[in-house]
Amino acid sequence: MYIPQHYKNENLKEVKEFIINNSFGILINSIKGKPWATHIPLELDKDSNGNDILVGHIAKANPQWKYFIENKEVLCIFNGPHTYVSSSWYAKEEVPTWNYIAVHIYGLLKIQDEKAMMTSLHKLVDKYERKSENPISLNNLSKNTLRQIKGIIGFEIEIKEIQAAYKLSQGREQDHPKIIEELKKRDNGGGHAIVEAMIKSTIKKTK
Repeated sequence: MYIPQHYKNENLKEVKEFIINNSFGILINSIKGKPWATHIPLELDKDSNGNDILVGHIAKANPQWKYFIENKEVLCIFNGPHTYVSSSWYAKEEVPTWNYIAVHIYGLLKIQDEKAMMTSLHKLVDKYERKSENPISLNNLSKNTLRQIKGIIGFEIEIKEIQAAYKLSQGREQDHPKIIEELKKRDNGGGHAIVEAMIKSTIKKTK
């Protein structure tokens, strides 16, 4: 994706944390020359050699998997918080804009065998059940229920390139106090998350 230099985040540790916390992504490949996208959890993991990978699964009813070609590049998109920024909050006249965080990952996809897929599914369920009052485990589900797993395809993606855009009003630092003040007034979860990211970014620069 196009990212102006001052919006690029090349802090790999921070970007990985973002992916872990915003793992409901979009998997994109091509079907008969047409882009095809599926919204699914794409979890950051490591392969047997300790390299970062993404793992996920889709339904066999989804034709996308039939075009999973070994060593063919796919694109994964992870969207974070975003919010409109009014230029009425600036000290000087300017056009309004949009602040956001997004990460694009390019990688090579391969289909998992059943054992690897089950390992990934256990990790996925355990991660999101952690905060449940009565967490479930795949270990406790009946064989009849687990038969549904026959209807999905698991895969992993070898990460080749990470592009991270953190557009947080860089270059308008003098306007940050007013932008933050106005975003805090709004009943907007995305805006509040952008405020936190702006404050965090400012603290890092002053250290």
